[in-house]
Amino acid sequence: SWFDIGFLKLERITWDAPATLLEKLMAYEAVHEIQSWDDLKNRLDSDRRCFAFFHPHMPNEPLIFVEVALTRGLPDSVQALIDESRAPLDPEDADTAVFYSISNCQSGLAGISFGNLLIKNVVAELSRELPELATFVTLSPIPGLRAWLEERAAAGEAEATALLRDPQPGPLTAQTARYLLLAKDAKGRPRDPVARFHLGNGAEAHRLIAGADISDRGTRQSLGMMVNYLYDRRRIEAQHDDFTERGIIAAPKRLQDIARKAEIEAAPAGRRTKTDSKT
Repeated sequence: SWFDIGFLKLERITWDAPATLLEKLMAYEAVHEIQSWDDLKNRLDSDRRCFAFFHPHMPNEPLIFVEVALTRGLPDSVQALIDESRAPLDPEDADTAVFYSISNCQSGLAGISFGNLLIKNVVAELSRELPELATFVTLSPIPGLRAWLEERAAAGEAEATALLRDPQPGPLTAQTARYLLLAKDAKGRPRDPVARFHLGNGAEAHRLIAGADISDRGTRQSLGMMVNYLYDRRRIEAQHDDFTERGIIAAPKRLQDIARKAEIEAAPAGRRTKTDSKT
């Protein structure tokens, strides 16, 4: 109860923040490691935003923070997004806010979910600051994709075996759509933990991008695949209710069709049936 959301304060962190706080951002970053002070300064540049929740009794100790890039159009590469040599964009020229890293900072609060409200509050804050922003998306990792492909390969699926040897973008995109929209855990929820988080917040699984994360970690976890989850303020609540009450995953029809086709083609010839269409 001490960490009820009503006690928390949303604050923007800038390069002018105390050095002790900036050091904590570097230490707590859990998605894309901050390599140096120059790297951190780049992530806090004029076309970047960083927001965190703080508790009034822990003023210099973030509970969770999100890093945001202001761009024109949807990003195709996280490496390009955080490249220190890029030319900063005038925030007034941006039409898209990209949430590319969300890090929980306090392991002792692991059972408390702050992320859903953090994203929604930041969307509202950015909308007030920059009314020209029309699109709010993530550039998210897919941490369980390779492990799932390895399971499918062990089960005898030729496509999964081939992709693990040679991850061609087209087939890999199809299998990723199948994984995100159709693969379930023991409780019937999307198997991928990042997908569960964003879909549970009311986001849409919007676009898949092959080769978007060519880091060692990105290759190891997902063969370089990433996904944009779209936060449409007009549909967040309805999609949240559809997901939590009926298990319906918000996704464009083109992505649903790709996932169903991949599922059907993976089934043994004698057992191919229509895939569940609750996506």
